[in-house]
Amino acid sequence: MKANSTRILAMAALVAATAGAAQARDQIRVVGSSTVFPYSQAVAEEFANATGATPPVVESTGTGGGFKIFCQGVGDAHPDVTGASRAMKASEYKLCQEHGVTDVTEAMIGYDGLSIAVSRANKADWDLTETQIFLALAAQVPVNGAWADNPYRRWSEIDPSLPDVEILVYGPPPTSGTRDAFVELAMHDGCKALPYVQDLKAKMDGKAFKSWVKENCSRMRQDGPFIEAGENDNLIVQRLEADPDALGIFGYSFLYENNDRLKAVKVDGIEPNEQTIADFSYDIARPLFIYVKNAHRGVIPGLDEFLAEYVSDNALAPGGYLEERGLTPLPDDLRAKVQEDVLNAVPMAEPRS
Repeated sequence: MKANSTRILAMAALVAATAGAAQARDQIRVVGSSTVFPYSQAVAEEFANATGATPPVVESTGTGGGFKIFCQGVGDAHPDVTGASRAMKASEYKLCQEHGVTDVTEAMIGYDGLSIAVSRANKADWDLTETQIFLALAAQVPVNGAWADNPYRRWSEIDPSLPDVEILVYGPPPTSGTRDAFVELAMHDGCKALPYVQDLKAKMDGKAFKSWVKENCSRMRQDGPFIEAGENDNLIVQRLEADPDALGIFGYSFLYENNDRLKAVKVDGIEPNEQTIADFSYDIARPLFIYVKNAHRGVIPGLDEFLAEYVSDNALAPGGYLEERGLTPLPDDLRAKVQEDVLNAVPMAEPRS
């Protein structure tokens, strides 16, 4: 009852916000993750073709940027949906609440593997451990028994078995959910496996060690070997083609769509593909989400129909058109739960962190 009352009040606010205009905004607006962007774009195209409606506007703003925009308020000046390559944080949920965005549905749409790739012109058989990834990309690493600025400039300096080429990796900026997930899933794991860090863990309590890892294992180096390439993952693909020795970090869909030009870098001996991402044997796999502003339902033309298309079996099920673009589908029971939540505008639970 409380959720329904909140939704009615929010819808009234939306109507009031659009009063005086000739009509409410006639285009659905979607913002958010560059990884989720191609999936939202595909659904937008399918929705427009099937209904004849004006195609939704889909913008790639990054996960963090998407939440900031999404949570600014209710009304036709604010987007209806945001895509995310990680779950909403408690701080973002609070921001939404503070700006009257109090009724939001969370939907996990599928799984993605954070992919590291290199040009097919590169002849090396790349296989990196998470510790090698950390030592290549972290701002600080163990050096002669101390925690110090990263001295490594070539892959072979980290391990003689690796290619003797300069470390050059293009990746996402701090506003990106891909960056957040990469830090948590690859950098932290690689850092914690180091003997130096293992020794620290033995001397600290759990809370202190967790804080130390967050502070010291999260920072990417800024002295050249790691280059932030913005929210446009296609730009990373272009740079890898221009420099066969460079590596790039992005969602699996971009590797999948450019398989003729790029090849995967294995992580701990496992290559990202639909099977290894779905069973999480590929260690840097993650879920993908969309978040829906329920106050905009019934006010923004076509939004309900767009959402129904987004969670349809035609889109999300095995063999659906989003799988054809690189999305790893959810299990049947979880997909059914997502469909029920979205179609019935079930409010999300407050995030714990």
